Amino acid sequence: RPRHARAARVHGGAVVSDAALIVIAKAPVAGRSKTRLTPPCTPEQAAALAQAALQDTLAAVLATPAARRVLVLDGEPGPWLPDGFEVLPQRGDGLEERLAAAFDDVGTAAFLVGMDTPQLTEAHLLSGLEALHTAPSVFAPAEDGGYWGIGLRAPDPRVFAGVRRVMTSGVFCFSVETPPAGDGAAAPPARATR
Repeated sequence: RPRHARAARVHGGAVVSDAALIVIAKAPVAGRSKTRLTPPCTPEQAAALAQAALQDTLAAVLATPAARRVLVLDGEPGPWLPDGFEVLPQRGDGLEERLAAAFDDVGTAAFLVGMDTPQLTEAHLLSGLEALHTAPSVFAPAEDGGYWGIGLRAPDPRVFAGVRRVMTSGVFCFSVETPPAGDGAAAPPARATR
């Protein structure tokens, strides 16, 4: 399998990246997802919120022209999963290992988002895919100090050394020990990093 991004190609008027789009997620199951919201939510309400966010994220990914769409899932797929996705199980202990394993298991250039990104659009995802054509890695910062997307031309577990999950203003976000400089926004264009 190729382990680098090739130039995007045009297909039916749309740019199609040779990179994969990855969504890393936990199956929306009562008592297993969004448990930090209980209380005040019931486990069923928390799972319904998780499912709604995941479905919005999957819809944005499905609308984006890409070589592959991969759901890296903790749990089992359910009726909320639309056609058009490969499903791979999450593996590894902790966020650092799970992110590295997701890129390794996909095995090609890829841009990854989490399940809690329902605000994303095709344009946001395309910016991440396009940035992979000019740099070996892409970092898409979020306003809360985390990020909404990460892209790699080739799997490299060293990228995720020091990645952790932190709680900020009641919202979990991903954080890196030394993120690229920049103020970011809720879903700004992804930018290439070197």
